[in-house]
Amino acid sequence: MKLSQTIRFATAEDGTRIAMASCGQGQVILRAAHWLSHVDYDLESPVWRPWLQALSAHNRFVRYDPRGCGLSDRHVFDLSVEAWHADLAAVAASIEEPRFVLLGLSQGGALAIAYALKYPERVSHLVLLNAYGQGARARAQTEAERLEAETLVNFVRIGWGRDNPAFCRFFTNLFIPDGTAEQHRWWGDLERQTATADVAAQLLWQMQGIDVLDLAAMLRVPTLIAHSRGDMRVPFDQGCKLAAAIPGARFVPLESKNHVLLPDEPAWNVFQTELAAFLGQDRWMRPRAVSEAGLTPAEAALLDLVAEGLDNRAIAERLGKSAKTVRNQLSVIFSKLGVHSRSQAIVVALSR
Repeated sequence: MKLSQTIRFATAEDGTRIAMASCGQGQVILRAAHWLSHVDYDLESPVWRPWLQALSAHNRFVRYDPRGCGLSDRHVFDLSVEAWHADLAAVAASIEEPRFVLLGLSQGGALAIAYALKYPERVSHLVLLNAYGQGARARAQTEAERLEAETLVNFVRIGWGRDNPAFCRFFTNLFIPDGTAEQHRWWGDLERQTATADVAAQLLWQMQGIDVLDLAAMLRVPTLIAHSRGDMRVPFDQGCKLAAAIPGARFVPLESKNHVLLPDEPAWNVFQTELAAFLGQDRWMRPRAVSEAGLTPAEAALLDLVAEGLDNRAIAERLGKSAKTVRNQLSVIFSKLGVHSRSQAIVVALSR
């Protein structure tokens, strides 16, 4: 898929230039800033490019670099969370559409929650992926947990962007433990491209103090929350806490260890299917017979694997389920589709 983007700059309250990039056309999805971002460099990334392709295929996907990072102003005195909130407001103010989908990944989730509470008239849907309501210092209850948070900041300060396999493996295994060698190599390059070690450490320390759980409980915006069960960066429990706090939120556990989902893992399809259903975009993304069959997002994702030609054993291994569970789920799917065999289901899934 050919991918192009437009880069512009917004100006924050304190005069800081914030780099913004836009891909695709349609309903606007605005991604709140997160730690690692470079709107120009991300375009060719084996980790972020699939996200740009997926989210801009039927939408206008807008993202921006946080202050001190990427193409935004690098030499900035104020790196506080409060400044990050103001930057999101400045970017959002530049979007002409009256309402948009607000996407929060990782610490971007806290920014998105605060914005949605302050400007509910602008946010049509809130999507939180591997996000947290409390940073590591805010949720620490023991001295060991506080020491762990402090140690990580110091580790970033001395190891960020270094061409040292030990340091590189530590950071990449926090974010994409199941990534390929190429994806791991690129992640290490991203550190050097995105921010200095001092800025990265300061931003991490600020993030660790985030606490928006009380704000989350006051939200009245349609919300989808998805979280990887084995997330090495943000504990699965943080996703559960957000889902419990936000009234009416839909929670989707993902079978993944990755903090950033990768396109070759089953959790990718599950999340993309859930997102399309949540935004009401699933009907034109699938054949009419499938759309009208009333499949759940998990069932639709399983049908996709059948259409790829995988047998029950292979599907079970991909999804971390037993072959018997897959067989039982397929029986339900066949019944909903009105078919009697695997080959008939594949025909329906691939029909246009």
